[in-house]
Amino acid sequence: MKIRLGSRGSPLALAQSRTVQGLLAKCANESEDRYPIESFVTTGDRITDRRLEEAGGKGLFTKELDEALLDNRVDAAVHSMKDLPTRMPPGLVIACVPSREDPRDAFISAKAMDLSALPGGAVIGTASLRRQAQALNLRPDLRVVTLRGTVQTRVRRLAEGEIDATFLALAGLNRLGLADRATALVPIDLMPSAPCQGALAVTCRENDRATIDILSQLTIRQFEIATTAERAFLDALDGSCRTPIAAYARVDGNALSFVGELLTPDGAHRWRRTEQIRLGTDPHASAEILGRRLGTEIRAEAGTEFRAERTGGW
Repeated sequence: MKIRLGSRGSPLALAQSRTVQGLLAKCANESEDRYPIESFVTTGDRITDRRLEEAGGKGLFTKELDEALLDNRVDAAVHSMKDLPTRMPPGLVIACVPSREDPRDAFISAKAMDLSALPGGAVIGTASLRRQAQALNLRPDLRVVTLRGTVQTRVRRLAEGEIDATFLALAGLNRLGLADRATALVPIDLMPSAPCQGALAVTCRENDRATIDILSQLTIRQFEIATTAERAFLDALDGSCRTPIAAYARVDGNALSFVGELLTPDGAHRWRRTEQIRLGTDPHASAEILGRRLGTEIRAEAGTEFRAERTGGW
């Protein structure tokens, strides 16, 4: 069966789509030609002069791919799962979670071995509000500036001396063969990653049973369960690019470990929860319940400060 894959056109997105293409071909013992990739320029790709939260937040990297699916121009779309909104558009579903790379952030700098070693007043470049908040929570003396573009563009701007340091997802560096650019890897307990960081998700039309059945064979159960918890936590906090939220879950046998946090953009306040549970007879339901409960607890604890952020304060 031929399956047309949709992808963003960035080098990283295409590398991720080729990963899925290879998995499909191997699973069916067919040529990769049976799974052609069509690339799209998304709204998020076109915005290079400001932070994404100023332009609408989540969904900016998925809109054009969603439309191509609904118009039957492609049969499935490959995404970095962290780009997906927590509520899928009507008519579309997540068909599989076929891969998850190391979710940690990589610290990259020619001036310090890690965040703590940067000199006072050093400049960090990032487009991530979460990384901004976490860095300022740990080092309020630093200055943060917006750094957008592909992984290669950001690495180049760092090398040219525009900034003193940056953070990039290790998953992206691994997929592009650039892991050696990392100066240090940031421990999850110090700076938890964005929900679903490192995970791939393949979406398709909910009424396309044949494609769903094929894609479901690629799902890796432990990653699907872990990202279910992270997406539930994000949804409970009504998370978007305008809210600094971090979450990471890990399945080990029948145990699920979780850490999640909410911060103010300036890093002045942080609310965190960690917990480990035994998964029930329905592991996905257990993961969903845990993530949603912890997100709801943090939302209640943050109280008026969280509500101020939702209306443009903080």
